[in-house]
Amino acid sequence: MSEKTNVVATQYKKKNQLADVWRRLKKNKTAVLGLTIFLLMATIAIVSPLIYDYKTDVIKLNYQEKLMAPSAKHIFGTDEMGRDMLARVIWGGRMSLSLGFITVAFALSIGGTLGAIAGYFGGALDNVIMRIMDIFLAIPNILFAICIVAALGPSTINLVIAMAVSSCPTYARVVRGPVLTVREVEYIEAARAIGANSGTIIISHVIPNCMAPIIVQTTLNVASTILSIAGLSFLGLGIQPPTPEWGSMLSSARNYIRDYSYMAFFPGIAIMITILSLNLFGDGLRDALDPRLK
Repeated sequence: MSEKTNVVATQYKKKNQLADVWRRLKKNKTAVLGLTIFLLMATIAIVSPLIYDYKTDVIKLNYQEKLMAPSAKHIFGTDEMGRDMLARVIWGGRMSLSLGFITVAFALSIGGTLGAIAGYFGGALDNVIMRIMDIFLAIPNILFAICIVAALGPSTINLVIAMAVSSCPTYARVVRGPVLTVREVEYIEAARAIGANSGTIIISHVIPNCMAPIIVQTTLNVASTILSIAGLSFLGLGIQPPTPEWGSMLSSARNYIRDYSYMAFFPGIAIMITILSLNLFGDGLRDALDPRLK
C-alpha cells in the first residue's frame, strides 16, 4: 500500500511540475508566438502531400511557365524550370524540418549516451571520452560536416551522418554536466543499494532528472541544424536537385537573383522564420525550465 502511494505521489508531482512549466511558458508571449509559428509551419509541411502532388507540382519541368513573377496562378512565382515556387517551398520545409529532427535525434542518442556514461562512471573512462569530444569540439561544426560529406559524397544519408557526428560533442557536454550532479544524490545511492545495475540506474533515474538542459539544447540545436543543412545544400554538398530544399533552392536562385529576386526571397524568408520561431521558443522554454525563475 505504501509503495502504491509513493508511485501515485510521484506521478502527481510530475504532473504538477509539467503544469508549472507550461504556466510559466504561457506567460512568455514571444515564446508562445515562436511555438505557434513553428507548429503552423510544421503542420503545413506534414500535410504538404495533400496540398501539392510531388511529381506533378514540385519536380515536373514546365519550361512554358519558367521565371514567371508571383501572380494569382503562382503565388510565389516559378523557377528557372517552370516549377511552382510555393509548392517547392512547402515541400522544402517538409525536407528541412524532417532532416533537422532526424539529425538532432541521431546526435542526441549518440552524444547523450557517451555523455551519460562519462558522467556516471567518471575516472579514466570519463577522461578518454571527453578528451575525444574535445578534439571534435576543436573543429568548427560546419567545417567538420563539410569534410565528412566531401569524403562520403553528397547524399541525404551522408548529410545526416555528417551533421549528427559534428553535433555529438555538444550533446555529450550538455548531458555529462547534470549527470555529474545527479549521480551523487540519495535516490541513486538507494537504487545501487537494492542491486539495480548501472544501465537501469542511468536510464530510469539519471537521465529523467537531467531532461531540462537536454530539452532546451535540443530545441535550439534543431534551429542551428536546419540552418547548417541549408548551408551545405547551398554549397552543393547536401540535398541534390530536383529534390526541393531551402538551401538548394537558394543555390539555384543565385544566377537569377538580380532580375528574379523572388526566387531567393521566399526560401530565404522561410529559413529565417523557422530559425527565429525555434529560437524564440527555445529561449522561453529555457526560462520556464529554470527553477531559479519560479
